[in-house]
Amino acid sequence: MKIGKLAPCAWAAILLGAPASAGIEDGVEIRHQEDALYCAERRLGTWFYCEKPKPAPSPSPMPQQSSAKSQLAAITAQLEELKAAAILDPSSDNVTAYVRYQRAQLDRSSMFADVWQRALWQDPGLDYTLQRPVSTLGKRAWLDQRKADRDIILAQLSQRYGVFYFYSSSCGACDIFSPILKAVSDKYGLSVLAVSMDGGPTSVFPDYMVDSGQYERLGLGTQRQVPALVLFDSVTRRPMPIGYGILSQDEIVDRVFQLTQVEAGGDY
Repeated sequence: MKIGKLAPCAWAAILLGAPASAGIEDGVEIRHQEDALYCAERRLGTWFYCEKPKPAPSPSPMPQQSSAKSQLAAITAQLEELKAAAILDPSSDNVTAYVRYQRAQLDRSSMFADVWQRALWQDPGLDYTLQRPVSTLGKRAWLDQRKADRDIILAQLSQRYGVFYFYSSSCGACDIFSPILKAVSDKYGLSVLAVSMDGGPTSVFPDYMVDSGQYERLGLGTQRQVPALVLFDSVTRRPMPIGYGILSQDEIVDRVFQLTQVEAGGDY
């Protein structure tokens, strides 16, 4: 049998005749265990297999950082708690604690509002007032430009669009509204087809027709509310209700412009 080189602890175990724990070294099985002379008395330690290696300590878990949402919720809860304590026991200490904490949150809110405003100044893509001004001077300039664009577009709409006007001869609101609609029609050349809901005439639109189901077919429902306006696209054959009741000239023109030229959400 070939004997390999033995570790010092194995030689010590053989020389002392002490039984050793199972192990293999260069093909030779050796038994060794803790020896009183070498381990206990001389305290030779790990080199003579007297001490088992200690496992490495597991790393302590890192404290989990609370999210911004939970921090904000905690601030709100603390504010409510201090407020409740000040109301139930309005001592000087309780009221002072609540006022101080509330003031700190107001300062935080003011800081947020200030940084918000500065961000809008420095990034035009974030500033909505550039699209829809809110100042008196800016709003007036925007409205004037919008009106000029609207009038140019409305003058061209008569080539494609027409208006169905539903009225009733016994409707007082229709008597007021008919001349308003006639003025818009004359100004922009918008074709108007008057439809009588009760068969009666109207002096403003003498070339009228009696309703025979057009009201429902154009999507105005079954309540038969008058006066009612429907814009009709002769290209797509699609009706677009404009509104009910008495409308001003600007309201009529603006609604026609919005329905035909402005994408939903484009002005907001």
